[in-house]
Amino acid sequence: QLLLLESGGGSVQAGGSLRLSCVASGRTFSTYAMAWFRQALGQEREFVAFRSYKGINTYYADSVRGRFTISRDTSKSTAYLQMDSLKPEDTAVYYCAAGNSFRDHERPDEYSFWGQGIQVTVSS
Repeated sequence: QLLLLESGGGSVQAGGSLRLSCVASGRTFSTYAMAWFRQALGQEREFVAFRSYKGINTYYADSVRGRFTISRDTSKSTAYLQMDSLKPEDTAVYYCAAGNSFRDHERPDEYSFWGQGIQVTVSS
């Protein structure tokens, strides 16, 4: 079992920044690819960003590319999502996820482990 715990969410005005953290425990963090998803009220969970377990491959949703940055620190077993130039439409519950075998990294059902989610609210 890989346990994931998010932190760093909150409320911010449009144009502001937040950094989400996801601390992993229980298994070898370095062997898992990490991703961030989000789910707005009444909507399906959607892919935000992905970083492979060696950090070689990084992918972003079109809606966040150029504004969000996913990173990982293996020594701290932590993944991050730096969110800049935030917009009201970024408001959602954000989840980190981990997996190690993918056909489509944008599909939530490809991931084996999930955090509990953390709220991000962006006001205009």
